[in-house]
Amino acid sequence: MAAEKLVERRSIDVVPDDERHGTAFSQFTLWLGANLQVTAVVTGALAVVFGGDVVWSATGLLLGNLLGGTVMALHSAQGPKLGLPQMIQSRAQFGVRGAAVPLLLVVLMYVGFFASGSVLAGQATAQLTHTNDTTGIILFAVVTAVTAAVGYRVIHVLGRVASVVCALAFVFLGIRLLDRVDLSALLGDAHFDLPMFLLAVSLSASWQLAFGPYVADYSRYLPRTTSGRATFWWTLSGSAIGSQWSMTFGVLVAASAGDAFLANQVGYLVGLGGTGLIASFLYFVIALGKLTINVLNTYGGFMSMVTGISGFRGRKALSPRGRTAYIALIMVAGTVVALLGKDSFLTSFKDFLLFLLTFFTPWSAINLVDYYLISRERYDIPALFDPQGRYGAWRWEALTVYGVGILAQLPFLVTHFYTGPLAAPLGGADISWIVGLTVPAALYYLLARRKTPPVPEETSYNLASAQK
Repeated sequence: MAAEKLVERRSIDVVPDDERHGTAFSQFTLWLGANLQVTAVVTGALAVVFGGDVVWSATGLLLGNLLGGTVMALHSAQGPKLGLPQMIQSRAQFGVRGAAVPLLLVVLMYVGFFASGSVLAGQATAQLTHTNDTTGIILFAVVTAVTAAVGYRVIHVLGRVASVVCALAFVFLGIRLLDRVDLSALLGDAHFDLPMFLLAVSLSASWQLAFGPYVADYSRYLPRTTSGRATFWWTLSGSAIGSQWSMTFGVLVAASAGDAFLANQVGYLVGLGGTGLIASFLYFVIALGKLTINVLNTYGGFMSMVTGISGFRGRKALSPRGRTAYIALIMVAGTVVALLGKDSFLTSFKDFLLFLLTFFTPWSAINLVDYYLISRERYDIPALFDPQGRYGAWRWEALTVYGVGILAQLPFLVTHFYTGPLAAPLGGADISWIVGLTVPAALYYLLARRKTPPVPEETSYNLASAQK
């Protein structure tokens, strides 16, 4: 019986009131634990690796974490209100089947994050198991998939454990780092460079915005009476504090260690802490931190695939076998990408982060404008599962705005494989994500406010009908 309660039964269907539980504080521990991890450290380090100084890199990262985190937390606040996974809500904007367009890109994002996380976690796992990196990546991927298959409850337990264990480890590593570096010299070498500052902002903003497509998945079981404001602030504080802590640590490591860190990120961090049992503990912490976030990526990928496919098949329920198959597919795809890209991690990861912004800032802008300004936090939930209902199969105005939002960013985009023509006049600064938020938000608001009739409250919360 205990095992039955632990294994999640829900997928994309509405969570009934009698299955809701927890408090908004659970969002703080989950997102703190998810961000106190090695890939966030590497993200912060990239701001220095590509030319920034300590002071302005840390400042830019903080600004990006707050701006991107605000958008992410606004998505989180939708969970308790609707009791639905994040991407199901996209059907209200894009149509029951049209939502598959951004969903396809979301799934690719999850596979990419699974892969990038598995590269570093695989190194730590290999050290713990005395195997090679390839074996470590595969072992880590299997553990991730099994944990994700259990579902919501174990994910939050994992977040609570990771938030404590990883916080203690980061305090210890921070003390060890400060013993080695001349902090006053690093802080005194401040030289503001606009492109590098905006790169730091973009790196951390993209980190936060990439959580948007699945953040409500982990708040949807909260009781309907949970304050949206509390959900917002606990999510923002957990994610922003955890990521800024990790990224600032990465800035200091990159500025002080240079090539020693670039050559072996995991090995350097563990060596910073010590040898023997301490080193084993730190390898475990790195694997635990990555397990927390990779489980979120796997679970989110599974939910997004089900959402996209069910729009065409008309099914809301999913068998345990089907759940396992979807999760296994995410695991296999992510593991293959990790094995192929493990030797060019830093450059590939930086470009991957910035390229993500191109596709997810327009989605976030459309979703938030629709939920808060057009629909006023009210959706016709049964219609989200009916291609013939209020939202239809395809909503071409939203899909058109989404496409315009993507194209509008391209002239401002700066990556290793493509740089837009308007980046050079800005000194090489990447402001594409700002364009990707503002342009589609304005366009969608102008189009949708004239065409979207209000949703009656009794329809919005008719959960019994939604589950028939």
